[in-house]
Parts: sequence; C-alpha cells; structure tokens
Amino acid sequence: MIDGIDSQILTILQVDARTSNAEIARRVGLAPSAVFERVKKLEERRVLQSCGARLEPHALGLGLLAFVFVRSDDYSGTLNTATRLAAFPEVLEVHHVAGEDCYLVKVRVANAQALGQLLREGFGAIKTLRATRSTIVLESIKETQALPLPKQANANPVKARSVEAKSAKAKSVKTKSVTARPAKSVSSRKRARP
Repeated sequence: MIDGIDSQILTILQVDARTSNAEIARRVGLAPSAVFERVKKLEERRVLQSCGARLEPHALGLGLLAFVFVRSDDYSGTLNTATRLAAFPEVLEVHHVAGEDCYLVKVRVANAQALGQLLREGFGAIKTLRATRSTIVLESIKETQALPLPKQANANPVKARSVEAKSAKAKSVKTKSVTARPAKSVSSRKRARP
C-alpha cells in the first residue's frame, strides 16, 4: 500500500518525471533526503517502474492510431499469439480480453496503407491468428499513462494540522460574529416606529 505522501509524490512524477527531489520535497512538506528514500522504496517495490519521455507521434510521422481486435487459435492458457503481436514495433499495447475476440492491440503507424501492410504482412504471418477487426481513431480526446491515485485524507500531518487549526479558528470567528449581532426582522422594525 501507499500512504498519502507517496500518493502525492507519484502524482507529481506522473505529471513531470523530471521534477527534482527538492521541488517534490517543497510541495509535500518533507526534506529532499526523505523524498529520495521514498522514491527509492517505490522503485524497489515496483510501484514506480520507469520515467520515460513522451513523444509526439504526429511529429514523428506516426499519425494513425488504430485498435485491432484479434481472434486466435491459441490453446487455453497459452499466449503464443500475444507474444508474437507484442514483438512488432508498431504495436504499443497487447491486452488479453474476454468476449468474442482474444486480444485488443493498440497500433501506431504512419497511415492507412501502413496499417494494411502491418495487418497483411506482419499479423498475417502469425499461424495461430484467425481474424482481425480494426478500428481507426479519428481524434484522441484523452490519451494518458497517468493512473488515478487514491486521495488520502491528511496526507501531510503537519499541513493537515495547520489546515485544521485555521478551519477551527475561522469557525470560532464566524460563531462570534453571528452571536454578537442581534437578529432583527423587518416586521419588528416597523412595529418599533411610532
């Protein structure tokens, strides 16, 4: 399990993996050495697996994103087809799925012709592959690798106590100001006039 501070650290690193330990420490209220130790432990536990660069596919001439549904003749429990599919550099993800299809494959190529060539010459050479069905992405609204992390209450005990103290002080001020003023209704003002 991860605690609230680990969650904050991971959130920062998911947004920008190049954030320095000193900057993370400033944001979460710890010493840089403590952040370094926490990051090291997260890496050892394989919670934090890598810090890679994200590339713009269109700038690299890889403007077409497609999802390919694959049916195969793999025997139950074997992933021979999946292993072969994963070997293609154009394949970004391979998921073993339930339903009519066996695998869902995310592919990034230059254009429709390149996709057709990959399906015919690449995927078509896999003997256990029975059929494919492709869906071409017209526009990506959201594409991220960032995972939703649980929100931890009182993630930083020092900041939490400070916030609680400010909140309690604000409540007492509001209470005093409300009780200090007598409430008068419009109708009682009218009666008070001669």
